[in-house]
This record gives sequence, structure tokens and C-alpha cells, in this order.
Amino acid sequence: MGKLKHYIFSHLNVLFFSIFIPLFTIASVIFLIKIATLTSVINLSLSEMGKLYIFALPELLFYTLPIAFFVSAALTLFRLSNDNEMVVVFSMGISPRFLVRILALPAFTLSLLMLINFLVITPYIKHISKSFSQSKKSEAKFNLTASEFGHHFGDWMIFINKSDNENRTYGGIVLFNKGEKEEILIVANDAELINNSGLLQLKLHNGEGYSYNNDTFKHMKFKTLMINDSMEKSLYAYNGILGYWQSYKEESFKQKLLITNTLLSVFPLLSIFLIIALGVVHARHQKRWIYLWLFLSIVIYYAAAIVLQQWLTFWTIPAVAIGWLLITYTFYRRLVGSRF
Repeated sequence: MGKLKHYIFSHLNVLFFSIFIPLFTIASVIFLIKIATLTSVINLSLSEMGKLYIFALPELLFYTLPIAFFVSAALTLFRLSNDNEMVVVFSMGISPRFLVRILALPAFTLSLLMLINFLVITPYIKHISKSFSQSKKSEAKFNLTASEFGHHFGDWMIFINKSDNENRTYGGIVLFNKGEKEEILIVANDAELINNSGLLQLKLHNGEGYSYNNDTFKHMKFKTLMINDSMEKSLYAYNGILGYWQSYKEESFKQKLLITNTLLSVFPLLSIFLIIALGVVHARHQKRWIYLWLFLSIVIYYAAAIVLQQWLTFWTIPAVAIGWLLITYTFYRRLVGSRF
């Protein structure tokens, strides 16, 4: 039994990687195109593009691994059946239930990893990715250049006489802030723009400040002065895993995502009977359109996971899981269990 198990897994590994790598490559190319479109809005270095790609890896793996396992497992059994090796196995008295047992462990492991992926890892990765994108967009929004027209920096209007955008240093700085009760004017010889974990800061050197209202006039001199961009400090605060899934601002979206991704995670485990039903054939008497059935199976399962939640909400998870198991087990008993 051990040698047979190893023999089946050796064929499964070859097919799995031959299917997973093209799927993963296609998904990666699509995401890289999406990253490329961001360069029209923000400046990204090669290392920053690589960082965004790494942030997307858990999501790319989530959508490619289950499909790759399902397709490769069914095609492995189908190939062995076409070579009459499955017939030999069953003629030796080995039951199809043996295939269920050896496929159950990798399917369960994969489903568990996918659950951990989207429940635990993805929330944190999305927080990091959004914070990084926000930081770069804020930085792009304050692409300060020397101009006769001013720039907005938080609540300030800023005028620049000289600029070195490569080093983010500026000369001849004038800032103006008009409040309801007081107006402030700041003049500095030079300044530098600092990105402090998404919070933009303008560090002024060697300048003077004036504030005035109807009653008073104040004057000060400074060697160093920090002015923060107070518009968007922390749009994406990370509140932990439970905080992410219990976010009331996106409750409807999170609920749909939780239902759909739970069902997609357990797809390999729930489809073991279908894998055997589609893969095990008698080469001489049975000709199955396996590629068509594999495609239809994936589409039907994913469609059921998405569509039924409109009426069943969280009951969609047990409804689809139990229904899929019953349907696939019926196919398994009719096509394989009763014949071998």
C-alpha cells in the first residue's frame, strides 16, 4: 500500500506543478499589469513594485492552489486509468475507498492552509498593503515643485522658489495658514520633505514665523520647525484579526467575503469524491469529457458559493458543503463505487 500511495503521489506532484505554475504565472501577470497602472498615479521603484507583489502572494495562492489540486488530482487518476493501471489496482482487491483515504490528507491540509491564509494572514497583509499605497499616494499628492502657484500641504498653502525633487529638498519656502480667528505666515530658507511611516512632514530650517489677528501680532525665529500633513494620518488602522472581520463600515462586504472564501477554501476537501468519479474510468468502455466536466464543476461550485448567499447568508456554507458532498458522492457511487 505504501508503494502504491507513493506511486500515485509521484504522478500527482508532476501534474500539480505543471498546472499550478501556469495558473500562478497568469495570475501574477494580471496583478503586475494592475501594479503597472498605479505608476500613472504614483512613482514606484522596482523594489517597491516587488513589495506590492509580495503583498499579493497570499491572495494569488488562495485562488490558484485549490483549483490546481482539484484539476491535477483528477487528471492523475484519469491518466492512470487510461494506462489501465487503476484497473490493475482494483483487480488486486483494493477498494476505491483507498483513493479517498490517500487524497483526504493533502486535501484537508490544503483546505486548512487556505482557511488560515484568508482568515489570519490576508487581513494583516491587506493592512500593510493599503498603508503602503496610502503612503505612496500621499507622497505623490505632495510632489512639491518650484512654481509661481502654491501647493496645499494639509491646512497650509505653500510657495516654493527652488526645488530638488530627487532629494526632496526645497529653498525659499513660504507657508500661509488662514484660520477663522488667526492667520499664520512662515518663511524659511530651506526645507525637506520626510515620509514618516505614511505621515508626511515638512522640516523647515532657519526661518521666521508671524501670527496675527485683530488684537495681537506675534513674531518668532526658529532653527528647525516640523509641520505635519494632518489630512490623512491613519485611514487603515489595524485592529487585529477579529477587528478586521467585525468591521461595521464594511460589514456587508466582509460577510460576503467570509462566506465565499470559506467555501473556496474547503473546495479541495469537499471534492474528493468528484475527483475520483471523474478520474477513474475504464479506458476501453468509458470515454469521459473530463476537461469539460472539470471546468463545469469549478464554475458550478464557485457560482453556488456566490449566488446562494444572497438568500441564505451564512447558511450558504453548510448548504453548499452538504449539497456538494451528497451530489459528488452520488456520482462517485454510480460511476466508480458500483463498478469497481
